[in-house]
Amino acid sequence: MKKIKLMLIEDEEFDKIRVEKTLQTIPNKFEISHFVSDGRTAIEKLKNNPNSVDVVIMDFQIAGGIMGEALIKRIKEVNSLIQIIVISKMTMNITDFDFANSLISAGAFWYCTKYPADIREYIYQPTDFILSIFNAYEKKLLEEEKVNSNIKLQIGVDRVLEKSRIIGSSSKINELKEEIEKYAVSKASVLITGPSGSGKELVATALHYKSERKFENFITVNCSSIPFELIESELFGYEKGAFTGADKNKKGLFEQADKGTIFLDEVGELPLAAQAKLLRVLEAGEIEKIGRTGKSIVDVRVIAATNKDLKQGVDDKKFRADLYYRLNIIPISVPNLKDRTEDIQELFDFFLEKYSKSHGINKPKVLKDVYGVLNNHKWEGNIRELNSVAQRIVLSRVDVVDIITIYKALGTFEIEANQISKDFKNVFDSKNILSLKEFKKVIYTEYIKFVKNNSESDAETAKKLGIAQSNFHRLCVELGLK
Repeated sequence: MKKIKLMLIEDEEFDKIRVEKTLQTIPNKFEISHFVSDGRTAIEKLKNNPNSVDVVIMDFQIAGGIMGEALIKRIKEVNSLIQIIVISKMTMNITDFDFANSLISAGAFWYCTKYPADIREYIYQPTDFILSIFNAYEKKLLEEEKVNSNIKLQIGVDRVLEKSRIIGSSSKINELKEEIEKYAVSKASVLITGPSGSGKELVATALHYKSERKFENFITVNCSSIPFELIESELFGYEKGAFTGADKNKKGLFEQADKGTIFLDEVGELPLAAQAKLLRVLEAGEIEKIGRTGKSIVDVRVIAATNKDLKQGVDDKKFRADLYYRLNIIPISVPNLKDRTEDIQELFDFFLEKYSKSHGINKPKVLKDVYGVLNNHKWEGNIRELNSVAQRIVLSRVDVVDIITIYKALGTFEIEANQISKDFKNVFDSKNILSLKEFKKVIYTEYIKFVKNNSESDAETAKKLGIAQSNFHRLCVELGLK
């Protein structure tokens, strides 16, 4: 074991010598890195080199400057891992619990008495004094290990949050981000509502990994994917012999999530029997395992999500009213993508960048009029659909994303072509294949005519196409529409 580095804060030479002689009884175990006679100097030395000391041994009452509990607190502010042992002539009364508590509350590890004065060579109770230094050092090592472990865990948490980052800067998304920050610190249940593919799981992930439970388990459950007859055993577990085939005890997902968070996606799919047990967890933290008569206690934060109208489910007697109100302590609504079209460009570019990097290819350039098409798309699959479109484009390995590319990726090109083919039947004539340039001209011409016929003015047409009015005019001239 390496030498334990000590700082001795003592203003009486007599007591300094006694401490040194006591330490010398265990050779080669201790090194007094710093000897100071006042608190202010001690703080300055620690600030200059906070890792040069493992344990501080300090007189409670030293002449001048910072002393006592104030000094203990200042040392802890410089380096919270440093352990502090207090020696004082004030501790003659071993039943002075208030004094002891005040030292511990301030941050001290242990304290001992200097006197009786007839012990001239060693500090009073030298064996306890030596053992307290070893114990203080062990405590420092444990705390260092915990800090290092938490740093590694925090790096993992940061990676999860970055990977699950909510993209967008619209007012609706900024409001959503503010709600996440505000409610992450709470232990209350959350009900996240929103259409499929809108990002409800991202919200749940952020709520967990921004909370005090971030280093504990985050268990995700898709309630609709668990067979009806297995839901209770999966959520709450069972005892060996509870039913045929139960040959061992099984921990349920709530037990696995103990001290952490469980995310119940599509919670509206839970059968009424499982809803009753879930209510019990929310009300009392108790789970009822199949085959066990007693209760098990768990500490789990419940975050639920649904794309259904649970209030309507309550009215239809398909969802318990009491459970609905227990889940809906904190309601969070995730908007449709079509209700925040100002985020589409940022999301699309993010997905293109993501998949281009993952496949080791250059990100394609996107023409401005493509964003007009994206903004006008219905996005019935929400962000999940936009994600798929971007991935499809990257895998097609095009250098430029133009109108034709985006329609093809959206899966609507053939429909659009069929709709307008009556105006240019020869486009898909196998005996008269057009060049890509000629084909683009036909497509652009017919599509612009279509948009113009459904707009009040050229300005509105240009806006719908997602291009500047001057560019729209130039394009019409090139296509012979002006």
